[in-house]
Amino acid sequence: MVAEARAVDQTYNHQGSDEQTWENQKANGDRSRDGKWWYSTSHNVTAMVGAGMLGLPFAMAELGWGPGLAVLVLSWIMTLYTLWQMVEMHEMVPGKRFDRYHELAQQAFGEKLGIYIVVPQQLIVVVGVNIVYMVTGGKSLQMFHHTVCSSCKKIKTTYFIMIFASVPFVLSHLPNFNSTASACVSLAAAVMSLSYYTIAWSASLHKGVQPDVQYGHVAKSTAGKVFNFFSALGDIAFAYAGHHVVLEIQATIPSKPEKPSKGPMWRGVVVAYIIVALCYFPVALIGYWIFGNSVEDNILVSLEKPAWLIALAYMFVVGHAIGSYQISSMLVFDMIEKVLMRKLHFEPTPPHKFMVRNIYVGKWIQTPFYDISSFQIRWAFCFY
Repeated sequence: MVAEARAVDQTYNHQGSDEQTWENQKANGDRSRDGKWWYSTSHNVTAMVGAGMLGLPFAMAELGWGPGLAVLVLSWIMTLYTLWQMVEMHEMVPGKRFDRYHELAQQAFGEKLGIYIVVPQQLIVVVGVNIVYMVTGGKSLQMFHHTVCSSCKKIKTTYFIMIFASVPFVLSHLPNFNSTASACVSLAAAVMSLSYYTIAWSASLHKGVQPDVQYGHVAKSTAGKVFNFFSALGDIAFAYAGHHVVLEIQATIPSKPEKPSKGPMWRGVVVAYIIVALCYFPVALIGYWIFGNSVEDNILVSLEKPAWLIALAYMFVVGHAIGSYQISSMLVFDMIEKVLMRKLHFEPTPPHKFMVRNIYVGKWIQTPFYDISSFQIRWAFCFY
């Protein structure tokens, strides 16, 4: 009986070397599954709560009080429900864990079709999110520089993005989701996201309702109202993004027949969603109440003063963008390294990982997308 129990535990926690990610192999000396429930909380908050949420008051201005609040609440409920489904499906087949989306797709659609359906879409989402966070981090640094020194010579956004990218160059070499270092980076990013959201709604409240504030539709024509409606839906939909790494997060948590991983994972998700609600609703509702239709697509721009507090908020955005970039890029690193290992027979050695990860991070610094408006960034959010 003892031997059988051990065999079951091994089946739950290890699916063979083919199913393990590069980082979890014994060659690297990493423990495969020893994540805690708070890993789930910090990773989910970091993956979901992002700088795009500073545009929620603007989305409310495009929708109005009734539709705006309804969409916010329904999105919170629907995404929590779909996340619960992912948590349940992680171990829906006894003795097997689906650590990646493509594994779950292969179970549903077959070995080849599952790969063709899921992997391209997942790569589009994750790489797109990485590009957006690279731009967001660089632009936030630029706004910080402009806030603290408005009379200084203007510096191109390109240079700020290069400065921002210097940090992911270093953090990209953290082992995996399960490492304590990655969890600490994620936790720090989550704390920073809470910080700049608190600054956003509290500073708005302190500023008070603006004179002649209006709450009607921004657009007057029917076409304009329809356009704004879908634009706001895209902004809010992206605000609740973050499901693209759910299975990877749960894969770090140990599981046994008597104590499956969905228990601590769901506990962390519930705490994360409480934090999400405490961030989103005050920023969206208070920001719209204070500024009405005149609110900017980034509420920090509408606040302007006190300059030192707004500058601090921008640095918190930078810190959170670093953590979010790291969480999303881990998944891409895993995919690239696994292909190199299986198809090209690369050895899972530190020099190979160093090369692959530096090339990936450096590639997006060269992409010519820097001189773009906040409007274009919001539409990039909507697309991804």
